[in-house]
Amino acid sequence: MANVNYVANVSVDGRIEDAHGSFDWTEPSDDVFAFITDLVRPYGAYLYGRRLYETMAVWETEPTLAAMSEPYADFANVWSSADKFVYSTTLATVTTERTRVERHFDADEARALKSSGAGDMMIGGANLAAQAFAAGLVDECHLFVHPVVVGDGKPAFPRDGHVRLSLQDEHRFANGVVYLHYTVDH
Repeated sequence: MANVNYVANVSVDGRIEDAHGSFDWTEPSDDVFAFITDLVRPYGAYLYGRRLYETMAVWETEPTLAAMSEPYADFANVWSSADKFVYSTTLATVTTERTRVERHFDADEARALKSSGAGDMMIGGANLAAQAFAAGLVDECHLFVHPVVVGDGKPAFPRDGHVRLSLQDEHRFANGVVYLHYTVDH
């Protein structure tokens, strides 16, 4: 059975974006970028909300991005090689290969996908992750905590849920980012 892993860039105060919807403060340094690429390399599928999918699709739709550097090319290849499931009521078409749109998150379908998954899956987007947490589907959290406080903004975790985590690993980067790997206590 595959694991469902929540991967997120967060501020010290637990936000994935500020009050204006910006997450420009999450721009990774080269070493953080390489670490993230290695983290997601074995994932067989990405489960995204619409906004995160549209943000990430450039790794496949804009070849000039991959041409900028070897690490960018590596990430673009890793990202393009995985299946993408986009949960959206508004997205009409997708711009990437290996991508399927689902109109709503169905916990039973996600469980079936998890049971039949050839590799671990990443879930991204706080709203989608909140639904997966509520359904008991998330197995691990991989957080990249950035040294910034943004105040109001979108929280990384559900406001109405209680999730117990067990720290498995941590890594500190020179730019102040701290990686925290937790398993979810079910």
